[in-house]
Amino acid sequence: MTALVAAIILAATGCGGSPAEGPKTADPQAKVKLTWWTGQTSDVQKILEGLATKFTQAHPNVTIEVTSGASTTDQLLQKLSAGFASGVYPDISYSYGSWASQLQESGKTLDLTEKVKDASVKWEEFPASARITATPAGQVIGFPALVDNLALLYNKSVFDAKKVPYPTDDWTWDDFRATAKKLTDPAEKIYGTAYSVSGSEDTTWHLWPLLWQRGGAILSSDQKKAAFNSQQGVDALEFLRAMAVDDKSMYLDQTDERYGPLFEDGRIGMIISGPWELYNLGQKKTKYGVAYLPGTNGDHQTVSGPDLWTLLDNGDANRAYWSFELIKWLTSAEGDAQWNLVTGNLPLRASETELPAYQDYIKTYPGVEKLVANLANAKQARPTVSGYVEMSRFVGEAISKTLQGAATPKDALDQAAAKSATALAGG
Repeated sequence: MTALVAAIILAATGCGGSPAEGPKTADPQAKVKLTWWTGQTSDVQKILEGLATKFTQAHPNVTIEVTSGASTTDQLLQKLSAGFASGVYPDISYSYGSWASQLQESGKTLDLTEKVKDASVKWEEFPASARITATPAGQVIGFPALVDNLALLYNKSVFDAKKVPYPTDDWTWDDFRATAKKLTDPAEKIYGTAYSVSGSEDTTWHLWPLLWQRGGAILSSDQKKAAFNSQQGVDALEFLRAMAVDDKSMYLDQTDERYGPLFEDGRIGMIISGPWELYNLGQKKTKYGVAYLPGTNGDHQTVSGPDLWTLLDNGDANRAYWSFELIKWLTSAEGDAQWNLVTGNLPLRASETELPAYQDYIKTYPGVEKLVANLANAKQARPTVSGYVEMSRFVGEAISKTLQGAATPKDALDQAAAKSATALAGG
């Protein structure tokens, strides 16, 4: 049973609370207070707080309480689940795209399907993958918050110190492994690369490009059964295991939070990451470069994970009205230029390339144009079925155990597939 399903059962049986009922028809002039969970780190949080202030200055009847919502983004789903049971939850929350179906099935999201048809929203300007992610079961539950992809980021200072050539867009995974070994220096505590073993989605989705490049799939064609434990999946995980256990060229991050700063500081030579790293790299003045992911037989396929600003129904038409207006403004070309472009994330809309801010953006974040181009290598999407969240956790645990030498790839993935069966079947 998923956490969200449990929360809904609690609410239905009277063991949880329910939100206070507000007006059913919006009065745009009425005073209203919104709660916004951003899921962001402190530096980026400040940018959103500033934008919230700008919005409330233009709309003095609106007050916005802006908080991160949880200590990490991954913990937001659990916090939302608990909030749904108690009846106390935000009006807007950042959410991973992989949570979309589960959030929609909770019955706590606003239905924006008709509202986004308004011409002023310019819904069609968002990438198709982001619009699809925001529309589980045919119901729009929020706005795209971020579009991204995984690429190979490398620290030029680490490469220069070892006199190793920089990565290229034509690299194979064998090139990646050989270079990671050359960069690793146990005496200096420098690793060639890194991988999260927290068991979170950060652990899981890094495996998908290696699976896809080998011709494997995450789920069966009807999306009811696991397919990641195929030979292609086993081979992908074995490659990572060999780097972590045999080569010892891979820093294993137990938290998701350490490998980025270590890369910025020159303790790790290469990481598989995305545009969200660029802000901190710029702040640290790290010399870095960006290349496509290493490939298999010429396939440099990557994974993209559109995230959302999910709008939640608190039974108050005024809060619903202003939640929509805030996120509509934030995700406009002009609003996004003050948010995603400032933080180094990819632009949500192609029209942003025509803004003066875009020219500043590509100068401020070297390599970002490679990440924009890399969207073309995102040829498959992570499943948005409600069972994905549980399945991802089991796969993350399998990867974590394998990379720490506690399991073989086949046994670990087979166990994850067996554990995922009920969730994927809709149980």
